[in-house]
Amino acid sequence: MIARMMRAEAEGEGNQGMLYVGNVIVNRAVADCLDFKDVRTIEDVIYQVQGGNYSFEAVQKGNLFYSPARENERKLARRVLENWRVHPAKYSLWYFNPYAPCPSTWYNQPFTGQYKDHCFYEPIAGTCDSVYLG
Repeated sequence: MIARMMRAEAEGEGNQGMLYVGNVIVNRAVADCLDFKDVRTIEDVIYQVQGGNYSFEAVQKGNLFYSPARENERKLARRVLENWRVHPAKYSLWYFNPYAPCPSTWYNQPFTGQYKDHCFYEPIAGTCDSVYLG
């Protein structure tokens, strides 16, 4: 499931971009804070609904997410599940493609960096210590 989501959300950004998306998915599963207090599994994260919509656009649109994962995506998913973490997604809980320069905050959370078209955001210091332990 995580392999399919990584591809659906970031295939155009190559392996590195897919790994960063995987970081965010795993971070949300371990974070016991903010919008992620009630999600504990990868499935919970992927199918989480916030504000009446799925958190990940690919669940709604479905094109790539509902296709079987390829071996490359499965290998990448295993890496993030085995604790692969790299900046800017190392502790990020959010990312998005603004189709413009990355804003300095996203829902008041600080910008940590950009990879190709995706902007990444960590929780404000002191608001989600659990994401740094995972």
